[in-house]
Amino acid sequence: MSSSSSKSPQRVQAAGFGLLSALAALVILLILAILGYILIKGIGAISPGFIFGYPSNGMKSGGIWPAIVGTFYLTLGTAVFAVPLGIGAAIYLSEYARDSFWTRLIRIAITNLAGIPSVVYGLFGLGLFVVFLHFGTSILAGSLTLSIMTLPVIISTTEEALRAVPHSFRLVSTSLGSTRWQTIQKIVLPQALPGILTGVILGLERAAGETAPIMFTAAAFFLPRLPASPLDPTMALPYHLFVISTQVPGMPLQIQFGTALVLLVFVVVMNLVATLIRSRARARRQW
Repeated sequence: MSSSSSKSPQRVQAAGFGLLSALAALVILLILAILGYILIKGIGAISPGFIFGYPSNGMKSGGIWPAIVGTFYLTLGTAVFAVPLGIGAAIYLSEYARDSFWTRLIRIAITNLAGIPSVVYGLFGLGLFVVFLHFGTSILAGSLTLSIMTLPVIISTTEEALRAVPHSFRLVSTSLGSTRWQTIQKIVLPQALPGILTGVILGLERAAGETAPIMFTAAAFFLPRLPASPLDPTMALPYHLFVISTQVPGMPLQIQFGTALVLLVFVVVMNLVATLIRSRARARRQW
């Protein structure tokens, strides 16, 4: 009896691990199937003319270079506004702010903001940046809107990464005469860099793939040229994909999947660069 009863929890555990492994394998297979389908359908459209050309013939031919450049501009603008502000807010909440009713309220608000649909951020950006501040439909208005949308992700993940650094590191640094800011700058931030990069990339990837916010604030249906300033509108891959899939009759399916493939590669390249930097930072980490 005792032998069978002792084996029962082990069997349950083995069954649980087997079920989780099967579910994980199923998810991986589904992702690979989706990626493979997009690759097979879209690879035929990929060419130098498609990548570096301009749309023509009612966007049924030509290239998507303005959309690629516009997506890069919007992602870069989002990083310029959101990353310093998000990391700074996380440093304050983690290292300086006392645990009080107000800080708990702020953290709850940040968590709730992360769950707001992107279309709400788009309407907010339309009212504040486009109409009230008179930025118009522009890269600046779109970048600011995407920055507000990505801030909760960057703040939450950065704060968790900072809190994960052992408190003993701070004590040793302080005992050697370092100020709090010197400790944060020289000790805490380098050790938390892998987690910070994860949050930043997650936020920027979401910004690069969003359609609703830029639809109201930045994206243009068609532009025959590249934007010349931050106050110009721009084409963008997510909105361009939406337009050619729903608003242009007779659009070749290959161009739609080719655009989706380029957007996918854009996000994957961001991931690979972040993974490389994160791996090097983890190799230098002392815990």
